[in-house]
Amino acid sequence: MSVSIFEKESRLKVPVEKLFQWHERQGAIERLTPPWAQVKLVRHSGGIKKGARVRFRLAFVKIPFQWEAEHVDYQKNRLFRDRQVRGPFADWIHTHLFFPDGEDAAFMKDRIEFQLPFDVPGRPLHRLAQKELERMFAYRHRVLKNDLEAHARSLKRLNVLVSGGSGVIGSQLVPYLRAGGHRVIRLVRRRPAPGSDEMYWDPGKGELDLEGAGPIDAVINLNGANIARRWTPSGKREILASRVNPTLLLARKIAELDTKPSVFLTSSAVGFYGDREDEMITEDAPKASGFMSKVCTDWEKAAMPAVDAGVRTCFLRIGVVLTPAGGALARMVPFYKAGLGGRIGDGKQAMSWISMDDTLGAVHHALFDDRLSGPVNLTAPAPVTNRVFARSLSTVLSRPGRIRVPERLVKLLWGEMGYEVLLSGAAVMPEKLLATEYRFIHSHLDDALSHVLGRPAVDSAGV
Repeated sequence: MSVSIFEKESRLKVPVEKLFQWHERQGAIERLTPPWAQVKLVRHSGGIKKGARVRFRLAFVKIPFQWEAEHVDYQKNRLFRDRQVRGPFADWIHTHLFFPDGEDAAFMKDRIEFQLPFDVPGRPLHRLAQKELERMFAYRHRVLKNDLEAHARSLKRLNVLVSGGSGVIGSQLVPYLRAGGHRVIRLVRRRPAPGSDEMYWDPGKGELDLEGAGPIDAVINLNGANIARRWTPSGKREILASRVNPTLLLARKIAELDTKPSVFLTSSAVGFYGDREDEMITEDAPKASGFMSKVCTDWEKAAMPAVDAGVRTCFLRIGVVLTPAGGALARMVPFYKAGLGGRIGDGKQAMSWISMDDTLGAVHHALFDDRLSGPVNLTAPAPVTNRVFARSLSTVLSRPGRIRVPERLVKLLWGEMGYEVLLSGAAVMPEKLLATEYRFIHSHLDDALSHVLGRPAVDSAGV
């Protein structure tokens, strides 16, 4: 049985010590896991030093299995190596190599030696494995570069309190901040284990003791029940309460602290602006009259105790966050892969999108830039119509996208939600982010979709 070798090397503009240190921190593994992979980290003990173990739960063609690796070598600032203990390969050795390139840059090389459990003449499984590794490690190296560059601009290491840390954004934001050297305390609704970086709260009962968290530099609030469902009266109450109650509790507790955090970032949504057709929207635009606009208005008003207490507060009006790990894109991809994708209604409604990497980057930017306060649009500077979005996603996935979902069917299936969320839209511009020199990683839709889906870059000229 032959040994196959895969290698991927990149030059990073950070000293080798900082590059190696990033890999040692909690959160690094989660940041390097591609969002399209059906992989869940189950256990990680001992960091990356010799004897440490990591276990994942995976699924292949919907068949679940576990992959466990043990770290077998560690040389600080030079290399660390892990070997498969249990998993799909006959053998797997992954060596992470680090080489200084002067004082302010370094090379990192991933070298993988693997044996497949079986193959046939022509080695089609070998070629498939090599292709998937190239796809995966191209993603990993891009994320590593972007994260390191963002964290290099951090003014200091923060103690950050995060609510909604298990949601689509929070599950990536927490490891992003931790790998960058910040301490993150997650608010959870169960009693946490002693010594863990978790803290109990119950927004429904108003239970939260911020004094027990110690000094807090920043609070990030990401709570909110799923809106992608038919809006029944009880569902509307839940959607509103799941946003307003946690925000109000956090804002009041922040205001009561003797030593207050320097910043409070609380999520909102571009639904604040309602349906604006062809108008370009900035943070100065007034609210609309629909249900989502009311939700966003009340959501933001709930943060006012923190504002009144003098804490710099940003209302993050977030657009459609692109990740196949959850949210709108995760629901679209299976239909598009099956050739059932296409525009909704006439496709003229605006879609204000943002990549997951820029969502994290913009939140990080807002933590440190004192010029940002009040409403801040978290959207890419290139909103598109639903028709253009459908074409771009079809092109990236190399699938036809000619299906049209009739407006009448949308209203029949989803009622008010269908009209406000699927058939309406606003072309929202991130004026404040651009004015404070935030550098977007993904300013073009096709580039963002190619990245998060692990697909080759496409030419947007025909889209």
